[in-house]
Amino acid sequence: MNADAVRGQVLLEESREAVVVLDADGRVVAASRRARQSVEGVREGEQLSPELLEDDRALVVPLSIDGRIEQLVYLSRAGDLSAYEELRSGFTAAVSHELRTPLARLLALLELALLPGEDVAELVENARREVEQIRELIDEVLFLSELESGARVVSLGATTVMPVLRDVVTDLEERSARAAVTLSVAGDEDAAVEVRPRMLRVVAQNLAENALRYAGPGTSAGLSVERTAEQVVLRISDDGVGVDERDLPRLFERFYRTDRSRASRGTGLGLAIVKHVVTSAGGTVEARGGRGRGLEVLCSFPTR
Repeated sequence: MNADAVRGQVLLEESREAVVVLDADGRVVAASRRARQSVEGVREGEQLSPELLEDDRALVVPLSIDGRIEQLVYLSRAGDLSAYEELRSGFTAAVSHELRTPLARLLALLELALLPGEDVAELVENARREVEQIRELIDEVLFLSELESGARVVSLGATTVMPVLRDVVTDLEERSARAAVTLSVAGDEDAAVEVRPRMLRVVAQNLAENALRYAGPGTSAGLSVERTAEQVVLRISDDGVGVDERDLPRLFERFYRTDRSRASRGTGLGLAIVKHVVTSAGGTVEARGGRGRGLEVLCSFPTR
């Protein structure tokens, strides 16, 4: 791919507009991340809904590339800005709410440390853990904001999956031992996805950390990757306590926690970040399982 083609690909992918490129038959050749995330039915290789093209607010720009007739279609809606403002407002409120709990615990610990007869060293250590929790939450909020703003490019070149999975499991060995959860890796050694190594590591690490937090002591969790003609599937499966089936569709929402995990020290953003990275790369995420049947999270990436 020459420099002009790479430049054009990045410009399309990172566009703030919901924009797609259609071939002469009306099939999606390429689409910006915003289009994939905000417009239902935008999938490469599939026809775009006629209703979207007939909408008065759609802007269609004819193109001719190497003799091929294509169309550049802008699908942004007038309500996009207000919807974004509503989302931003809700996100800010959620972050504020999530920060109140560790801040309240921190304040209580500091007040206890002033009382006579208290174990000051233990209270200070507990306070340090609360500060770490606050720092982790702020870091993940900033990272998610950078992903959504396009400040971090997700897809730019292929990455072989297995070496990343092995590195993640190696780095988490100590935490895995503390949680009494056995982590393992298996899969196709040649499987690769169109995701930058740093972003693929974020996905794998968040999936593994989610299992360490919630699967429960004495359980096992396996990271694996498999490749078919149509897609590459990265998954993690554990044999832990699982979650209620009604909670499965909501696991990827920001700050959503099941009843069991509300008392945990997680930020509630790990799987939301996973979803954002995967969908930005043109993939999909899915959670399977049930209470007492473990949890399986599948991240499916299109093959190129």
